[in-house]
Amino acid sequence: MAQFTVSTDERLSVIDVTDRVEAALPADASGTATVFVRHTSAAVTVNEAEPRLLSDFETALADLVPDEGWRHDELDGNADSHVRSFLVGPDVTVPVRDGSLDLGTWQTVLLVECDGPRERTVDVLA
Repeated sequence: MAQFTVSTDERLSVIDVTDRVEAALPADASGTATVFVRHTSAAVTVNEAEPRLLSDFETALADLVPDEGWRHDELDGNADSHVRSFLVGPDVTVPVRDGSLDLGTWQTVLLVECDGPRERTVDVLA
């Protein structure tokens, strides 16, 4: 297993981590890799990293899940972040061939920050 960290700058943002995931793979890896974020208010997904699409995704998450009005906010004020990460999930499984991610033409691995700015730990198991 390999790990890397990502520092985020915004409360809600989507960051392309494909190169970092690929760099974490053993040179001879084949089969699948699981990418897992060790946080309950962040997530990972696979999709296109086109900047307008990433902005649209951030807007969609913000529109789907309001910032306020949650019971959990009585504890620490970030229920919206947890609910947003529920929708996306903490992990993805990606095919690996000869030490490289075997993604589709436009596919990338994306970290979804829901409670930044923070430093996030991402595990890569191959």
